Amino acid sequence: MIDHRVRVHPSASHLPREEQLAWKLAAVATGTSAAEIDAESAAMAVNRVIDNAAVAMASLRRRPVAVARAQATAHPVTGGGAGATVFGTGPDFRVAPEWAAWANGTAVRELDFHDTFLAADYSHPGDNIPPLLAVAQHTGRTGADLLRGVIAAYEVHVALVRAICLHAHRIDHVAHLSAATACGLGAMLKLDTEIVYQAVQQAVHTTTATRQSRKGEISSWKAFAPAYAGKAAIEAVDRAMRGEGAPSPIYEGEDGYLAWMLDGKDAEWTVSLPAPGEPRRAILDTYTKEHSAEYQAQAVIDLARSLREKLGPVDRFAEDIESVVLHTSHHTHQVIGSGSGDPQKYDPEASRETLDHSVPYILAVALQDGGWHHEHSYAPERARRADTVALWRRISTVEDAEWTTRYHHPDPEQRAFGGRAVVTFTDGRVVEQELAVADAHPAGARPFAREQYAAKFRTLAEGVVEPGAQRVFLAAAESLPELDARGLDALFPVSDDVALATSDAELPKGLF
Repeated sequence: MIDHRVRVHPSASHLPREEQLAWKLAAVATGTSAAEIDAESAAMAVNRVIDNAAVAMASLRRRPVAVARAQATAHPVTGGGAGATVFGTGPDFRVAPEWAAWANGTAVRELDFHDTFLAADYSHPGDNIPPLLAVAQHTGRTGADLLRGVIAAYEVHVALVRAICLHAHRIDHVAHLSAATACGLGAMLKLDTEIVYQAVQQAVHTTTATRQSRKGEISSWKAFAPAYAGKAAIEAVDRAMRGEGAPSPIYEGEDGYLAWMLDGKDAEWTVSLPAPGEPRRAILDTYTKEHSAEYQAQAVIDLARSLREKLGPVDRFAEDIESVVLHTSHHTHQVIGSGSGDPQKYDPEASRETLDHSVPYILAVALQDGGWHHEHSYAPERARRADTVALWRRISTVEDAEWTTRYHHPDPEQRAFGGRAVVTFTDGRVVEQELAVADAHPAGARPFAREQYAAKFRTLAEGVVEPGAQRVFLAAAESLPELDARGLDALFPVSDDVALATSDAELPKGLF
């Protein structure tokens, strides 16, 4: 890996483009070839294609996904390419690729149930796949082309998330996503570095937004935000291919991204990127979810399950619990814990999007139920249960310096996203339990492998995709490197179009 020092430069210095971060990111993308993709990375990319489709199938009937699908289907492809498929529509109906990316990105993100990478900042690298897949279909690319784009996008995304913290400045993490998607598109389409460089700058400029989408009363925009970034990246690549430029240098400029959105003109960042010819393996440092909740809650759900094994059925003695305190990292405490200062995290009338960012709620339900379900655990009647609310409001989080250090540990084998739960009973008895990483994490008790990804797809597609169609999809995904352009069509599981069309017809109408 090569460490690139990044800082703000005055306009008068005329920083050469080859020394700009956007150029270096673009060069990683355009330098990604079959030789830089090893077997492990390719296999993990297949896993993430399966994972994305799994969570998309489970979300097809949810309102935000139906709205995005309705918007997309109002934009059928009219020329200049084959168009792209939208999850939940028939295989023969194609829309403009940027709109397919919008609809499919929303479907993938809606349940907060796909992959994650956590370091200096936070991310869901799987959000890169819907726009890449849409453009691959539209332009007649092969599975090998798509695979190259996915690997490059993950490489860039992980590098940015490792190095540049957006959250500290309350900038939403999709700004890193759009840059990665532009790079992935460049790698997939084999574009010149100059084109990708301009597209990265345009994408970052147009997708830098505040983090209010994940604060307070969290709305459906949480699912739309990454889809918007993917759509914006496609449009940026299109403009750059037509010869249009961008605000430059977007990162280092004196009125640019780093100077005014982040740490200011005197700060410096170090972004580590692979050297020419070095294998692209960043995707292997990312991890997926067994449970439909924010990633820091993954270990907490598994921790609750082990606590139940020690305590027994919590419902029998919940009223005897005086308090539950989760000692955890700064991020977990501040973002999804009581350190956020958000009263909505304790509100039984809160939205699903708010509840999946409330670790006190998640811990309460997991303690009572011994598990987690992507629908039932968030049902309004579940959140309003009187005994759950009583237990929920006795749960709090505190930042623990040890867990914060482990969260940022440079060694992936030592990095931890869990915590230590301290249960205090009214009679003074104290029971403690800790868990460093989720069971499904690569370093966890039951790491996800191809078998678990396929099982997750079958579970979430049940009742939405017929078993025969499930098998067709899994066979296509597992053959991704060998698929021709027509073979990509099989990466869209055929669902019950009639039921979806009926529900979609009931939506309020918009402009399109």
